[in-house]
Amino acid sequence: MMCVVFFWLFRLKEMIPFNKPSIAVVGAGKVGSALALLLSRRGYLVTGVADESFSAAERLAGQLKVPATGKPEEITSGADIVFITTPDRIIAPVAEEISKKKGFKAGQVVFHTSGAHPAGAVGAVRRSGALAASLHPLQSFADVKMAMENLEGSYFALEGDAGALLVAEQIVRDLGGRSFTIAAKDKPLYHAAACIASNYLVSLMHLATGLFSRFGLSREEAFQALLPLVQGTVSNIAQVSPAPALTGPIARGDGTTLEGHLATLREVGKQEMDLYCVLGLYTIKVALEKGSINQDQEERLKEIFKEAYVK
Repeated sequence: MMCVVFFWLFRLKEMIPFNKPSIAVVGAGKVGSALALLLSRRGYLVTGVADESFSAAERLAGQLKVPATGKPEEITSGADIVFITTPDRIIAPVAEEISKKKGFKAGQVVFHTSGAHPAGAVGAVRRSGALAASLHPLQSFADVKMAMENLEGSYFALEGDAGALLVAEQIVRDLGGRSFTIAAKDKPLYHAAACIASNYLVSLMHLATGLFSRFGLSREEAFQALLPLVQGTVSNIAQVSPAPALTGPIARGDGTTLEGHLATLREVGKQEMDLYCVLGLYTIKVALEKGSINQDQEERLKEIFKEAYVK
């Protein structure tokens, strides 16, 4: 069996045309659904969908015209590749349960799609001779439709058994994406960085639109007003990288403007003001990297933020 698997792994690496491997999907949420539908369109045979919510499995399976089940071991044993796309907290228990019920086989490749957990989360599959890896799309998923639209061109972080990574790289290419490999020990730091870039951006927009609402705009109006600014900033970053793209009062060393900001934020609330201070202190480092402020300006700006932060 292993000889057969490594034969098609070799063909994947060499990109020789062949019938693509079959896949089973365990977890019919946004990520699992998007991957199953996209890979099906790219020529992968989806053999079945499993989810603890049978209605969720049935909904996705109906689109793919494949069997649905609430018992993953019923579909995993017959596939070349298994995607476990459940919530992070149950990846390991689900893999363990399938393994106990002999739902994995030698030569399979089993992926999970968590950004925070290493391939070892599905390490139970190795007892059956299967390969384990994590394949995490560096993308946000508001819903299945947007996930499918956004995946093409996205990056994927790969980690796990060497043979499985060859398969992962081909899958990413078939999805129109790009990939990089990281070590298991770096998964938490990688995921923290992704959360900052995505989740915390949402929180910052929520904060900014809320501040606009204090002088009469609705959140929707505030968002529409701020969106071109955000898009312009992202465009600037894309062109010149983060530090050179920095503008605003900190980049200019304008302490007077910052004092005005802090005075009004003090009336809004301590949490909002403290967050502004913490972000400001970090932004001073960015301005220094850019070279737009000197050390005297750095110390002056730090004093302004630290004085406001401790009150």
